Amino acid sequence: MSKSPKSGAPRGRNAQSKKGGVRKDNGPKRSFAPKRDGRDSRSGNKEAAPVARSQSPRREQPRTAPTPIVVEPIVREHKPTSARFKTPASVLPVMVEMDGWDDYALLDMGHGQKLERYGRYTLIRPEAQAMGAPRLPEIEWKRADAIFTGDMEEEGPGRWKFTKQVDEIWQMKYGPATFNGQFMSFRHVGVFPEQAAHWDWVGEQIKKADRSLKVLNLFGYTGLASLLPAALGAQVTHVDASKKAIGWARENQELSGLGDKPIRWICDDAMKFVEREVRRGSTYDGIILDPPKFGRGPNGEVWDFFESVPNMLACVRKLLSPNAQFLLMSSYAIRASFLASHELMRECLDGLPGTLESGELAIREHNGPRMLSTSLFSRWSAPDNNKAKGA
Repeated sequence: MSKSPKSGAPRGRNAQSKKGGVRKDNGPKRSFAPKRDGRDSRSGNKEAAPVARSQSPRREQPRTAPTPIVVEPIVREHKPTSARFKTPASVLPVMVEMDGWDDYALLDMGHGQKLERYGRYTLIRPEAQAMGAPRLPEIEWKRADAIFTGDMEEEGPGRWKFTKQVDEIWQMKYGPATFNGQFMSFRHVGVFPEQAAHWDWVGEQIKKADRSLKVLNLFGYTGLASLLPAALGAQVTHVDASKKAIGWARENQELSGLGDKPIRWICDDAMKFVEREVRRGSTYDGIILDPPKFGRGPNGEVWDFFESVPNMLACVRKLLSPNAQFLLMSSYAIRASFLASHELMRECLDGLPGTLESGELAIREHNGPRMLSTSLFSRWSAPDNNKAKGA
């Protein structure tokens, strides 16, 4: 996780980036010399005593068979389904589009890159799924303020190259939320703009409930998915394993003028947190999950999407209140189909009324016909009568 922005006036960043630090010398390497003839390396004697050999023929000692290693098989629970997946109702595939807003636009894409506008800055970042050709002339790409060069993987390392002087931190807005943008070492700038489509969907669920909801935001990052529900009157619990991300989110809260809204900021491992909440008997009316492909908790806990999500969703199911309104999970940078998360969530929500829909989240190109797929999602919403009994 990159450093969170510091308070105070934004600092300037020169167009010419500095070279990396000096590589440290870890000292001389140890060498192992061969033993010399006639020297006992352990005692240091110049002449070692000769070894007397027995005149009797050498007898072969019987060998005992090695003890076999018993590997216990992994036992997974076989879960009977009560309603044979009759509820919730399934809707798929669903393609959710995000068209951009005042402070964000996907300007162009192609040849493994994408050209985007974040507030007052235009950026070029790697994008493996941009396999076609750019639509705009080359001169438009050359006007970019910053270019990220590095690994094509979503979390691959790299660095920013600046074509002109830019601020290290700058502000952007979405609805009632104001948030800091910052150039980070893993290509990100502190916001995943395509999630705006999900922010709007969550807002619709809160308004439809027509009551104050308790919302849990797991893997909350810099807090946009917490601030927007709070602005609509929800009581939000925001959980992230990074202290820096929590600090960044709290700064965004102050920038947005939402300091009086009921948001609990918790720095903790998400899996451990939900397990404790289950033991406490806590419940929530809406839950948001945006888990990474791989990550570590504050105490070294390991998160692996394919290994951890089944247990996570089993716990989340127990945290849904009797009148729960929604559950949303999105996933990035995984080699899987949305169908996999759909079937898993359908199993976890078996017998719960409402609608479960799954598909892809995509960004619509600004003034263009193309779309760029960014992530997979599955989301459940309560029926219109707002009575999700049996949770």
